[in-house]
Amino acid sequence: MEQTNETAAARQVEITARGGQADIEIDGTRIDPSTVKAYSVSHLAGEQPDVLLHVTDRGDTQWSGTARVAVADVPDPGPAAAIFLEAIDPEGLERAVLARPDIGSEPYSLTQAMLTQLGEWARGL
Repeated sequence: MEQTNETAAARQVEITARGGQADIEIDGTRIDPSTVKAYSVSHLAGEQPDVLLHVTDRGDTQWSGTARVAVADVPDPGPAAAIFLEAIDPEGLERAVLARPDIGSEPYSLTQAMLTQLGEWARGL
């Protein structure tokens, strides 16, 4: 794909999602689902919506056409993890971990239970 300026014509995009599958069409042309591993849609009031397709890394896949291109960078999880961990009450963590039914007596089971508990809390469980 080649990058164009902000005045490029908007494309008609249709996404039909069912469970873990999605059919994607751009200007009526169906996109092979094996070439897209993820997509995201964002829309700010007063602006054109953006659709970002995350393509799979396949040597035989070719894309052509005009698009507004955005390159996504994987964010560093460190700062968010630090904020999360700073908010943890050590006494509450200890109480929650010692009450877990999956804590064992094998080496490092307490550490494993703490990491499991923190992971559950991070996911809102």
